[in-house]
Amino acid sequence: MRCAAAAAFALAAGLPLQAQAQAQAAGAPPIKVAFIDQLSGPLANVGQIFQANLKFALDDANAQGGVLGRNYELLSYDNKLSPQESLTALQSAIDAGARVVFTGASGSPVVTALVEAANRNNERNPTQRILIINYASLDPDLTGARCSFWHFATEANTAMKMRALANFAREQKGMHKVYLLNQDYTQGRIWAALGRQMIAGARPDVQFVGEALHPLARVKDFAPYVSRIKESGADTVVTGNWGQDLSLLIKAAGDAGYELNYLNHSGGGAPGTVLAVSQAKNAHLTWVAEYLPNSDDPVLAALAARVKQTPAGEYFAPRVLISVQMLSEAIRRAKSDEPTSVAFALEGMQYQSPVGDVLMRKGDHQLLLPQVVSTIAPVDGKSVKVGVEGTQYGFRLDGMTAGRDLNLPSACRMKRPAGV
Repeated sequence: MRCAAAAAFALAAGLPLQAQAQAQAAGAPPIKVAFIDQLSGPLANVGQIFQANLKFALDDANAQGGVLGRNYELLSYDNKLSPQESLTALQSAIDAGARVVFTGASGSPVVTALVEAANRNNERNPTQRILIINYASLDPDLTGARCSFWHFATEANTAMKMRALANFAREQKGMHKVYLLNQDYTQGRIWAALGRQMIAGARPDVQFVGEALHPLARVKDFAPYVSRIKESGADTVVTGNWGQDLSLLIKAAGDAGYELNYLNHSGGGAPGTVLAVSQAKNAHLTWVAEYLPNSDDPVLAALAARVKQTPAGEYFAPRVLISVQMLSEAIRRAKSDEPTSVAFALEGMQYQSPVGDVLMRKGDHQLLLPQVVSTIAPVDGKSVKVGVEGTQYGFRLDGMTAGRDLNLPSACRMKRPAGV
């Protein structure tokens, strides 16, 4: 534990390279990993931020001498938010010699397609096996009914995030009427169902006054949806919207002069959300992440400062760094980058990460990591000290649930590789 913490601090501080390890890595064949997510289209900025975070994490690993004397090499593919494009990219990555695919920002349809393709490939082509590391898709089925030995989720799933928000909602005495508005795809429907279930459990006095689904990344004006929400008398909207779908929703309510509270899983950390809240002035968006942006923690603050100098800018995603750190540790333990050996090394791994203790659950390959609840709020010099996105709005800490307290039941019945 202490060694891992020291390594994390070394990365944050950007300590000098170890010349011998660097020389070893320079002369050895690379460990090829692939990035498959959207780099074009209306949600391209989200994919680009995750790509930049992944490159930052891999560069840090290489700067420390690589793994087993080998550097990482990143292969990037634009899936255009399409499952079919993702499958084409996956085959290209396998043909190029990639051992691991990082993905998730395109949502559960893409990740599900990639995992199912990896299952088929790994059974048919044991010498070209591949692992899927999912840093963003929240669908609990990916580590539940559709779990796979070849898939690891390093982001908390929707059930974990909603549990953290339900803990927050328990204390919100101003919450009386809730409307459920979500994107019309698997993740949006799950977020709505969990919101109704878990918030009702935490606050049986709350009334659910309406529900609607809308097309993903196609709505240009949310005014009609806002009108329906207003007619319902809701004071709170449970929404899993992200990207432009969240920013445009906030804008439409602001333009209508409608003050609303939003409970959201991860969109608060996406580009444009803080700006939309600051312009609406009457929006209160509460969301969940593995850390508090602009944290005073010295390791996280140092890492965030370094990420700010990369194309990721203000949008540091510690779980992407943790994904690479845990992958590197698994390769060291396995003494190989062969995916089967690496998968067994990842299973059950306890790791002292920059956000605290995390555990890769063996039974379903779901990472248990802390979930921090924060609300986008004006800078006041006390609870919010720093503004982001060029605004005087930042993040106010409202609660934290430890990873061990998010160890929820799983429906996973994992099929393991034959003969191992």
